[in-house]
Amino acid sequence: MKKLFTITLLLLTVSIAFAKPPKNQYVRIRTSYGDCIIRLYNETPLHRDNFIKLTKKGFYNGTLFHRVIQNFMIQGGDPDSRDTSKAKPGAELGNGDVKYTIPAEFRDSLFHKRGVLAAARDDNPKKASSGCQFYIVEGKRFTPGRLDTLENTRLKGRKIPAWQRDIYTTVGGVPHLDQNYTVYGEVVTGLDMVDRIAAVKKDAHDRPTTNVDMIVELLSKRECKQLDKLLELTSK
Repeated sequence: MKKLFTITLLLLTVSIAFAKPPKNQYVRIRTSYGDCIIRLYNETPLHRDNFIKLTKKGFYNGTLFHRVIQNFMIQGGDPDSRDTSKAKPGAELGNGDVKYTIPAEFRDSLFHKRGVLAAARDDNPKKASSGCQFYIVEGKRFTPGRLDTLENTRLKGRKIPAWQRDIYTTVGGVPHLDQNYTVYGEVVTGLDMVDRIAAVKKDAHDRPTTNVDMIVELLSKRECKQLDKLLELTSK
């Protein structure tokens, strides 16, 4: 009886371990310029859950990266961009949206380093995010002197923490967007996709002259667990 109890307890422990959900949700963006995988931040649950909801619906499939600026970012998620009557060649995109916004979720630990996913928005006073449009930062490296100048001009005296300055000078990013647009994820693999798209030929509206459409999909729980484990190992 004791042996049977031990085996039952062991099986129960194993089943609980396998049933445990992954720590993070990851999404894959597929394009003709390659794929990337993005980890959605748990620190920004409103943005995370909204992106998951839209992805499950297939909302982003067929939308375009409609605005690209090299050394800055690539932007997409406008539903008008998959509407052939509105997305004719040369047409300006970026005004399409869903009928809601998401409250800003600014976190001191989340900033505009190279490769982050962030929410686009209009010029509203609360800095609430678009319900669907997003961008991925390509960015550039800054010298310490350029960061000093930025603090005294565009940042209006706000100091960039030393640990963030280290990343902006080595990895790169767009520091003037910090605390203005919500960062809610980051590319963990496939950042070269962003570089390729940012470098394409574009028109006067920064729209690629050849459409760059996307497919966005959620990774399975098994895939998310594998990535959690891999990223945990590489961070040690």
